[in-house]
Amino acid sequence: MKPTSRPLISLLLTAAVIATPLAVLAQVQHAHVHGQIKLDVVVDGPTVVIEMESPLDNFTGFERAPRTDAEKKAAETVVAQLRAADQIFRIDPVANCKLGPVTLRSPALGLGEAEGASPEGHADLDGTFAFNCTNAGAAKFIDIGLFSAFKGPRQIEAQIASPQGQFKRSLKRPAERLAWSK
Repeated sequence: MKPTSRPLISLLLTAAVIATPLAVLAQVQHAHVHGQIKLDVVVDGPTVVIEMESPLDNFTGFERAPRTDAEKKAAETVVAQLRAADQIFRIDPVANCKLGPVTLRSPALGLGEAEGASPEGHADLDGTFAFNCTNAGAAKFIDIGLFSAFKGPRQIEAQIASPQGQFKRSLKRPAERLAWSK
């Protein structure tokens, strides 16, 4: 993914809410809510990019750097599961997508640089999952396996920008299909 992709994703996803005051939008976008995961999905050209923001607790059961061997093992397992993103995010087969670069960010886990790192006790685990597709524009859904893979998430709030339009969707456990169309 190009370094300029993240600002482009943000621009595409906020275009529909341009009338919202920027200060309010910034507060809403960076809310740290246990049990909730935020996804921004962009279908553009031959790619599908999924941006994820989540409290670390949703995945590990704790929100700080792992302290015990068991916590370190749990964190390693979570990271391995998320790096195998094509098992978690199953894009509509008609799009014919293959997993591309995966970037995970969590200062508490020593992963990359996360924007707005929270103080001890409120760590996040954010990620960018890129998929290269032969027919990305034809995708109409993603089956999201976050609820079945992890016990912490209870709700997913998603914004989607696709050739079919811009959409907001909410999934609650145990629903998995994030669908969009006009």
